[in-house]
Amino acid sequence: MHSRLPLFLEGEFVASTSHRVISVINPATQGLLTEVPCATEDEVNRAVASAKAAFASWKEVPATDRARLLMKYAQLLKEHHDELAEILSQETGKIFADAKGDVWRGIEVVEQACNIPSLLMGETAENVAREIDTYSLIQPLGVCTGITPFNFPAMIPLWMFPLAIACGNTFVLKPSEQDPMTPSRLAELFAEAGFPKGVLQVIHGDREQVDQLLTHPDIRAISFVGSAPVGQHIYRTGTQHLKRVQCMTGAKNHMVVMPDANKNQVINHLVGASVGAAGQRCMAISVAIFVGESRAWLEDLKATLAQVKPGFWNDEDAGFGPLISPQAKARVLRLIAQGKAEGAECLLDGSDFSLPGAEAGNWVGPTLFSKVTPDMTIYTEEIFGPVLLAVEANDLDDALAIINANPFGNGTSIFTASGGAARYFQHHVEVGQVGINVPIPVPLPFFSFTGWKNSFYGDHHAYGKQAVRFYTETKTITARWFDHDAHGAPNMTIQLK
Repeated sequence: MHSRLPLFLEGEFVASTSHRVISVINPATQGLLTEVPCATEDEVNRAVASAKAAFASWKEVPATDRARLLMKYAQLLKEHHDELAEILSQETGKIFADAKGDVWRGIEVVEQACNIPSLLMGETAENVAREIDTYSLIQPLGVCTGITPFNFPAMIPLWMFPLAIACGNTFVLKPSEQDPMTPSRLAELFAEAGFPKGVLQVIHGDREQVDQLLTHPDIRAISFVGSAPVGQHIYRTGTQHLKRVQCMTGAKNHMVVMPDANKNQVINHLVGASVGAAGQRCMAISVAIFVGESRAWLEDLKATLAQVKPGFWNDEDAGFGPLISPQAKARVLRLIAQGKAEGAECLLDGSDFSLPGAEAGNWVGPTLFSKVTPDMTIYTEEIFGPVLLAVEANDLDDALAIINANPFGNGTSIFTASGGAARYFQHHVEVGQVGINVPIPVPLPFFSFTGWKNSFYGDHHAYGKQAVRFYTETKTITARWFDHDAHGAPNMTIQLK
């Protein structure tokens, strides 16, 4: 019998009393990895109450001391980097290289959180009026929560709780029930780093536990990454209950290929950006817009994609792993079939791919469509699988019109040798994250992750300086001291309770 994953409450791993459990399945084999409990209402309340109690003392810990604990945590994450990546590979199906990247990008955010003393510096102005000074202080909110998706079980939790905790908050993490083992190990290392009990809690479950967090009166801020419909629900519910909310949701990311682009660079980058991690990335390139004639590009693109084979996490020749679940596979296959039915030309079809010895896995091979139009279902829906759509545009303005008409605005890129074309594109495109000869423009953590339009709901984005604003309040002080206070006023002793 496989063990059941515990909750992380009050600094300790404890068995849940819940009778409702979810099986965690290896997506490559359908083998049972563990079972995850759906936390009871009392356990969720206990997690929030513990975080609230810990906040009273944690907020008083100097920012420099918080930073030292985060440095220790970052070091432990580095020491256990490959171990974390192996756990992650087992439960997501990601090949080892992708899993290591997932862990490392999370570590980079922890390293940025170590800069918290300077990030919490306020502003000061002297003599805003005669003998009056004004200055601001940056202070924590209280208990924050994070709801994270299956596709990056290390990176996205590490986007959230280290920076929130660095700001002086406490945190309740609800990771995806599809791959909770990696976040659980992150919590173990967090405790080993020496953080006080109660600063971080990890509960498990599904929508029932999420909704309890969304409406809990002691939760101050909610951070979410996931699908657009769920993100809309979380944003509406959270804001209706007066929470501060940031939701990073759906995407339909386009790469514009100009006629002057380097062909080898375009194809190599486009293949990795479209089918890498089985296309299960919110920043994956799922649409290539070829300015001008696309036929010559597509012949080489199809040949290169056809060489990419899915495989096990430890197969060094594998290009990517399986989809996360049978339901995810069925959805991708449905969309591929619908694309064919609606008139798109399927140049490469991965629908029937099966890995010998692991036929039960959630495999879909690389798939390439041409002659795609923006009214087709494969274009209007986020496929979240290893499927690339090719679209033609007459010129750069035509390409921009296609992108800007799309309701999502997470990421985009352009490949070109022209600085003028690149600057024109970056200025006019209505997308939050733009790559120039870079296929997946995810910013490093000293910037913020800045999706636009229906890819984001909220005011402040994830990590970077915007996340510090999201996880803090600003207190502004206007002060005046009278002259006699500085010239011989009687000494006064103030007793602080």
